[in-house]
Amino acid sequence: MHSILATLEKCRAALVKDGRAETAKLVSLAILDLRIDLSKIPDSDLKALCDAMTPDDHAVERLNDPKSPGGQRRRAELKLVK
Repeated sequence: MHSILATLEKCRAALVKDGRAETAKLVSLAILDLRIDLSKIPDSDLKALCDAMTPDDHAVERLNDPKSPGGQRRRAELKLVK
């Protein structure tokens, strides 16, 4: 698995160098999946992390309100999909 991970990281670097950013992002997802499997992090811990990083409804409203401080900023969301 570690050798596969190293190969994927080389592939991602080559894709970035060649200007294939979207494809590099897909390879990054595969890398992340392997790293999660190798680290043996339980799904419950990953879900807790995703839940902690997902803004509540009021926070989303504040982020989208142009009158609020920091309005119109975009926030990345993480969702666990297994």
